[in-house]
This record gives sequence, C-alpha cells and structure tokens, in this order.
Amino acid sequence: MSTMPEGTGTRGELAHSREIEPTEHWPALLDEIEGLGRVVVAYSGGVDSTLLAKVAHDLLGENALAVLAVSPSLAADERAEAPRLAELIGIRYLEIETGEADDPRYSANSGDRCYWCKSHLFEGLEDLRRAAPELAPDSIFTYGATADDLGDHRPGMRAAAEAGVAAPLVDAGLGKDEIREASRRLGLPTWDKPALACLASRVAYGTTVTPQRLARVDSAERAVRKLGFRQVRVRDLGERARVEVDPAELSKALGLEEEIVRVVRHSGFTRVLLDPEGYRSGKLNDALESAPEGKDPTT
Repeated sequence: MSTMPEGTGTRGELAHSREIEPTEHWPALLDEIEGLGRVVVAYSGGVDSTLLAKVAHDLLGENALAVLAVSPSLAADERAEAPRLAELIGIRYLEIETGEADDPRYSANSGDRCYWCKSHLFEGLEDLRRAAPELAPDSIFTYGATADDLGDHRPGMRAAAEAGVAAPLVDAGLGKDEIREASRRLGLPTWDKPALACLASRVAYGTTVTPQRLARVDSAERAVRKLGFRQVRVRDLGERARVEVDPAELSKALGLEEEIVRVVRHSGFTRVLLDPEGYRSGKLNDALESAPEGKDPTT
C-alpha cells in the first residue's frame, strides 16, 4: 500500500460542488454524499468515480478518501493519471493492490467475472480499514455506479450490494450524460474523457484472463491511441484482435488500417481485424444475451 499527500496543484481552477448551476439530480447527490458523513471512494480516475471523489472532497473535506485498486487489469496510462486527478481535486489518496488475478474464479472469465473482481476490491477496502489507522471505522465505502448501469449486465453491482457499498450516483439518479455535464460545470478535465473499463473487459468470455493477455491489450491500445484515436478498444479473441474505434473516426481508421494492423500485431496478436461498426460499450456482452437461459455462454 502506498500513500500520496493531499495535493495543492491547481485546484483553484475547479468550481466548488455547491457553486455550480445544478443539473437535474445534483441537489439529491449533494444530500446523499453529505448524509454519508465519512466516505471512501473506490476510485479509478474515470468520469464517474472522479466526479464522486470531487463532490465527496468538496462536501466532506478530510472525511473523504479516494482509493485506487492496482492490479494487472488497470491500464498503465490510467494508473499514472489517477493520482494526478486526485491531486487536482485535493482529495486524500491511497493505492491498494487487489488480488483478483490470482483467483481462478476471476481468471476463468465466465459471465460473472466482474463479480469476483469487485469482491476482491471490496475485500481490499475492508483490509485497508483494519490496516490504516487514519481510516475511521465508520467510513462508508462508495463506488461510481450510475443510474444507466441499472439496465446493463453488471455483476459487480451484486458484489457491491452484498458488501454494503453505497452507490450515491445511482441513489441520486444521475446517469452518464448528467455526470459528464456536471463534470464540465465543475471544470473537471474528465468531463469528455472517453469511456473506460478494466482491461479484462476486452477479453472474450471463456478465454482465460492472465496478466500477459492484459499487458498485450494495454500495449495494443496505447499504440493505436498514439496514431491519433481517442476511443479505442482492442478485443482479445484468443490470438486474434478486433480493434474498435469511435464510429466518428472510422473513416480515419480505414485510411490507417495497415498501420493499425502493424502496431497491434507488434503487441503480440497474430491476426488483427478492424471492426467496421466501430466501438460500442459492452459488445462482448452480446454473447451473454444470446446464450440460452441458464447456460454459461462460454461453455
């Protein structure tokens, strides 16, 4: 476990959560977080958890702590950016290492992979509570699930419910669009950040998740982004890779297809396909939806 002191950075550039023009559910979110009193935010540096961390710090000050889970499923660029964002916000910040990669239930990569991932995260937070004297025993664990997540395949939400972890954005009714708009009004640089998910979400269900596979995906995605693309997914389909970019950038990608194939193959894939439909969140979940009821789609 490593620590980072509260930053001084350029927090003055950010508006305070009580000072912005409120979005539709903003007052409810302020009430939710203020009512928690003392919180730990399961923080990734993404759009949703960064907003949650910002509001928690604005309202609760030293009674708010952001915790980043470090594991092979965290992209290197995201690990580097997360503490800088926490410093910008001013929130207290810690990192913990989570052990989901060593759990065969996680690495088997069935439809409930996210359940085991989040279970390890929340167990890690409990371990932190016991190990860190600065973390009060009455701290409420929170995470950045949103109202839009309620209609998607989200096994991690079940793990959160079982662990008693609060989801203030859900409880206040904030969806993705409102979160981005509120982030913009606050001045957070994440307001238009491309959607992100853990690297394991790129690996086709039924294909074993290993640190080597995750590192290969991370390397391939960084290489494609360096070609000038913002939203990138490299789907690991075994030895094949399917590259997705934002639909608005598809024409650009077609013009650079040979270069995209080259850099992705250089990362370790033998065959590379550029997806003609472009990026869509949760594409690999299509296999879950098409499987017969009660049957694991990976078998």
